[in-house]
Amino acid sequence: MFRGIDEVDWASLRHAYGSAEDVPGLLRGLASADPAERQSALDGMYGAVHHRGEVYDSTLACLPFLLALAVHEEVRDRAGVVELLVSIGGEDGARGDLAARARVALRARAGVFVRLAGDADAGVRRVVPGALVRFLDPPARVLALVRERLTVERDDRVLLAVTESLGLFAQRYRPAGDAHAAEAVRLLTELTKPPYGPGLRLAALGQLAACAPELLPADLVPAVVRLLRDRSEQRTPAGPADDCPGPDTLAGRLLRLRPSDEEGSRLLRTLHSALGGRVTDRVALLCGQLTSPDPLDRCNGVWMAAGLFREWRDGHAEPVTLIGTQLGADEGRLHDAAVAVLVELGELAAPAADHLHALVTYRPGLRIRHRERSAPALGGPLKALAGTGDARATAVLAEVLAGPVAPDDLGLVVPRLGGAALPLAPALRRRLARLPLDAPDLHQRAVPLLSALAALGDAESLPAVLRLLRGLPDGLRRRDAVIEAAARALGVFGGGAREATPDLRGLLETDSAVAAADALWSVTGDADAVLPVLLRELTDPTSGRRRRAAAVLGRLGRAARPALPGLRELAGSGDAWARATAACAVWRTAGEPEGFLPVLRSTWAQHPRTRRTIAASVAALGPAGTPLHDVFRAELASPRRHRPDSGGHGIREDLELLRECREALAGRAHR
Repeated sequence: MFRGIDEVDWASLRHAYGSAEDVPGLLRGLASADPAERQSALDGMYGAVHHRGEVYDSTLACLPFLLALAVHEEVRDRAGVVELLVSIGGEDGARGDLAARARVALRARAGVFVRLAGDADAGVRRVVPGALVRFLDPPARVLALVRERLTVERDDRVLLAVTESLGLFAQRYRPAGDAHAAEAVRLLTELTKPPYGPGLRLAALGQLAACAPELLPADLVPAVVRLLRDRSEQRTPAGPADDCPGPDTLAGRLLRLRPSDEEGSRLLRTLHSALGGRVTDRVALLCGQLTSPDPLDRCNGVWMAAGLFREWRDGHAEPVTLIGTQLGADEGRLHDAAVAVLVELGELAAPAADHLHALVTYRPGLRIRHRERSAPALGGPLKALAGTGDARATAVLAEVLAGPVAPDDLGLVVPRLGGAALPLAPALRRRLARLPLDAPDLHQRAVPLLSALAALGDAESLPAVLRLLRGLPDGLRRRDAVIEAAARALGVFGGGAREATPDLRGLLETDSAVAAADALWSVTGDADAVLPVLLRELTDPTSGRRRRAAAVLGRLGRAARPALPGLRELAGSGDAWARATAACAVWRTAGEPEGFLPVLRSTWAQHPRTRRTIAASVAALGPAGTPLHDVFRAELASPRRHRPDSGGHGIREDLELLRECREALAGRAHR
């Protein structure tokens, strides 16, 4: 297996973390008799040699040895090795010359995968069909092998993988009109019908939706829900948890994080993905999943609902209500999934607010999450209830604040309650006033409180904010973050914080100069005091500092006219976010967009991350922002979220963008 491994100059090759001299040990570890050593070696391969899907020169050098491991029957976990090879050679993975060379090398050795198609190890047979489609030529031979596996295979999980490979084959060759692709589609169509079992039929429907949606049955959703029920009834009940959870490695932990019904999750996720923008069908399918008698099906439905909500703006009400009903489930995994998704949804979780309120009322132990290695945090159900903006959360938060343990992150949910959280201000104020200024975790405790008090506009907390600002010791961890949060709060207090004017002036020559200038302008309206600082920051070599300075200059309006040359320069030469911010600042300062409307339009279209900046700036212009109103109308009409790939924060950001677009169209100017 390892013939020639010592002849490779591994030290001269590279992986994600530098020299590849440790790679021979990883390769040998894949052949170890010790399961922990094998999983650690696989960790190393994915973590360094194939880090985040990249292909390095050391990855290429590994291919002969990985192929040898794959065919050596004495090696355990060969399926993991074959899966690694498929990932390295996948066309949807890394780009560049090295990745192309890896694909060429694997195609040249595709005979290895032909040999493995009938391997005694079902795990290997499960991975090989995808490799055949990706690496073997010609199409006729690939289809013949896949059809043969459909005929002779008896393992249900392998048959599912074979069905997936048929879909991949059809997607690969159908656009070119290949006759073999048409045959693959015909086979998939046959697999959607009896006498095939419900799991295989679901898999075939998912693949057909991706490669030939016009052939899907008219009653697709009811059919899928029936098949899901049938599959659940036939599934063997899960046995007791294994006393040995497996090695504590990255690969081992990832395995344990997979869904209890990973196969069912994959089947339905494939179908949801293929249905794409057919939101009505997907919502109906989710409702079918969330009303299944089987808690595993419902758990999968909860997670897939999150995927739908992250991408699409409509259709959430009924699924959210059904997710709320899962909060009372006895199954911990289902309950936890429902809580996690409702926290992410923010105000969209409102249809589940009654369930959330009942949960935090009758199970007070869920209000705070105690953690072994860090400070207590706000419990997920209470965080989700506050995120909906439901005023009932205020009373529960007040009880938490009055208790012996109040989580530091409580302040982060207060802004979502708006004016309903005003009764919390005195307690938040007292907590801020009692924080020990030399605590090493002060930033974690102070910043959420400052954010909450700023959101409430609580000018009565001025003494507590000034105590913090004046008493922070030098060298404190993340001191600047605390200072900037305090400055933002003072800026919100406006003229009510005039006592802080000397303190803010004293910060104008520090790393927090932009935040201090912003606050000083809000408190005093003294452009002469802040303009020199902002002009200096506008020429800083750091893009982020220039962008933040441009944003504050835009707030100054016509008082910032001396900064117009610098703003124009930044609008024409900075990164996308900086260009958009500077162009908006020019508009607010000069009273017209000058020649920057095309910049704003193109940046909006090409860089969705900038949209909130543009919308908020134009909203501040009032009726003068009319030249971009068509862009905002189009955004409001779009069914898709502006950053569907931005993870857990994407929904909240998108809702903020929609609010800002509506505000801009309303045409009411503000500072």
